[in-house]
Amino acid sequence: MRRDDRDEPFDDLFREIERMMNEMMDGADTNVNFNSSRNVDTGFGMDTHVDIHETDDELRVVADLPGVEKENIDLECDGETLTISAGSDHRQYDERISLPQRVNEHTASATYNNGVLEVVFDPAEQSSGISLE
Repeated sequence: MRRDDRDEPFDDLFREIERMMNEMMDGADTNVNFNSSRNVDTGFGMDTHVDIHETDDELRVVADLPGVEKENIDLECDGETLTISAGSDHRQYDERISLPQRVNEHTASATYNNGVLEVVFDPAEQSSGISLE
């Protein structure tokens, strides 16, 4: 760290990370830029994280939706894709999540606490054999 960088102690670190990310992209059109002076509203994408946990008994989708009120969340599922639409005064979030297995959307349950949405599905029944008479 240079002596005159005391006001911004992490600038050198961010510049080095930026350089390494751009080097890894190796000629890609997009350059990574950690310029903290930009004030850009990037929507929920920067604040949102979605995890999918799969067991034999259930499929659980957990999504972070910071700053969203429960009544501003809409969920839809067709058995293969979960659509989360949410909004606040400052942001709008629409995400389609492809589920790793077919689920029974009619047995879904959802909870929302402290900015964390959790949706639990039962797996769809496997196809049954058809008897020919």
